[in-house]
Order: sequence, then C-alpha cells, then structure tokens
Amino acid sequence: MKHCDSLPNWIPTPRFVCWLVAICTLLTALSGAAAPARIIFDTDIGNDVDDVLALCVLHALQTRGECELLAVTITKPDELAGPFVDAINTFYGRPGIPIGYTHLKLHNDPSKFLLLAETKDGANLRYPHQLKRSSDAPEATALLRKVLSEQPDHSVTLVQVGYFSNLAALLETAGDGSSPLAGHELVRQKVKLLSVMAGGFSPKRHDLEYNVTQDLAASKRMVPNWPTPIVWSGFEIGISVPYPAVSIERDFSYVPHHPAAEAYCLYEPPPHERPTWDLTSALYAVRPDRGYFGLSEPGKVTVEENGFTRFTPAPGGRDRFLTLNEVQIARVKEALVELASQPAGR
Repeated sequence: MKHCDSLPNWIPTPRFVCWLVAICTLLTALSGAAAPARIIFDTDIGNDVDDVLALCVLHALQTRGECELLAVTITKPDELAGPFVDAINTFYGRPGIPIGYTHLKLHNDPSKFLLLAETKDGANLRYPHQLKRSSDAPEATALLRKVLSEQPDHSVTLVQVGYFSNLAALLETAGDGSSPLAGHELVRQKVKLLSVMAGGFSPKRHDLEYNVTQDLAASKRMVPNWPTPIVWSGFEIGISVPYPAVSIERDFSYVPHHPAAEAYCLYEPPPHERPTWDLTSALYAVRPDRGYFGLSEPGKVTVEENGFTRFTPAPGGRDRFLTLNEVQIARVKEALVELASQPAGR
C-alpha cells in the first residue's frame, strides 16, 4: 500500500483556506522585510571620530542580518584613511569589503587617530589590514560605478557622511566598462535613497555645516542634480544625541584593544561626549521604519553661496530632513550605544 493511499479524503474548509492564505501572506511579508539593506558608506573618516562609530554601527547591523556593506568610499585625503577603514573591516571579520579613495585635490587636516593603522604591538600590527596606502585603493568613482552596476535596480542606499566630492564626481562620470550609463542615469537606476549627514535645518540656528563647506563646489554641483530621494540628518540631530562617555570607558573592554574606543580617546577622551552626527544617518539608512526619527514634510534643499543649506517645503519634493523629540532622543541613544559597542562577530 502506498502511504498516500492511507490518507482520508479530506476537503479543506473555507475557514481553513482563509487562515492558510493569511499565514502565507504574513510569511511573505516577513521574508520581504528581512531582506538586508544594500549599503555604500561614503566617509571622510579621520576628520572626526563619529565616522568610526558609524562604521561600527553598520558592521553590527550586518552581523544582525539587517544590511550588507557593499563598499566604503573615502573623501579624506590621507594615506592612512584607507588602511584604517581596512583595519576596522578586518576587525569585524570582513576584510574583503571593497574600499575606494578620492583622487581629487582636497584639503587635509592631520588626523588625530588614523595613525592607529600603523600602530604595532611588538612586531605585529595591532589592527591587521592588507591595504598599505589609500592611494593603492581603486579610485572612488570607478568603484562606485562598478558596485552600483552589479546591484538590482533601485536597491542601494548610499550613506554619505563626509564631503560631497565623491558623489558629485560620480554624477559626472561617463559610461565605462562597468556600465554604459552615465553617472546620473546609473544613480537614478540603482539607488533608492541617499541618507546624508549634512546641513542644518533648525529654525533656532544658522549653521554652516562642515561636510557642505569643505568641498563647497562639489556640494553646489551635487545637491541640485541628485536624482533620487535624499534624507538629511542636519547638524542639530547629532548635537541632540551625544555619545555617552561611560560607553567608551566600559562597553568596548571585551577586547584588550578596540579601534573605535582608541580612536575616540585619541580624538578627545572621555568625559567628552561626541555628537553622533554620522551615526544617525547610518541608523536611519538601515532602520528607516523603526520610529527613531521623525521626518519633515517634503521639500527642496538648496546650497547657498556661503554653504548654508536652505529647506523650502514643496509637495512631492525630493528632500526631507530628520527630526527628533525627547522620547526619540532616548531611543536613538540607546540603539546607537548597543550597536556601536556590539562585539565583533556577535
């Protein structure tokens, strides 16, 4: 006798069918929600330590299956910026993440902590890495074109937390071996969101924000021409959520040396509590629907001659900026501390 022959002649009831459809619909929705965000991180790492903590946040979110860090591109013109990023990626067990480096002639202030890439304990590097010099890495726009061309349409979230240099140059690229599309069309086809830490949108202050002004020409070229939605984390957002000094002193001690904690102390040691500017853009990029932030109405951001970012409300506008209330400030701080200090590999 075949096993199937022993089954009763059972016809599912309408109620059972409804429950089955509902369960399948729920499982499908959950499966879609679980798809990791595809992230490219564009950073001026070395100028401030919030870039370092933001990169740690992205690694923690990748460990949790919430994102995939496709590449890191750098606008800090320092030969140790690339090796330091490589060291962070290696520390988190991901030495293969591609790194791109700007070849533009940008201004460079000495970094307080990139020397960690060369620090040794005895004969060995404290933080192992393969990239020896930033200029050995691929040119940033070439890497951006290659990585974007390999992704599904409208699937990539760009997180820009440094100068506008790389993304402005990307828009102006011509077709190449990675894609026949010019940069503007390639971005339009592959990118779904730009989450950018830049500008200032508080009605109480008139900030000329660093990321905008350091390559003002690039900012003024990119902002009016970017073809996808942009969510801005303004200067006022990071200021509202200082990173707790007690976390730097305690939460990273699961290893004898942690690159983020040591970079923080070299930049400005506790009890200083650094604003979480870049971390907020990283958090929103991966968890936009968790209620950590409010969003302004849609509108248009313009960069004025002196670098001031002005927001004008406009129905259906491309731009929105993050807002925070007191409850959200507490939630964001808790999430950022948990993620930034999450042990590598856990």
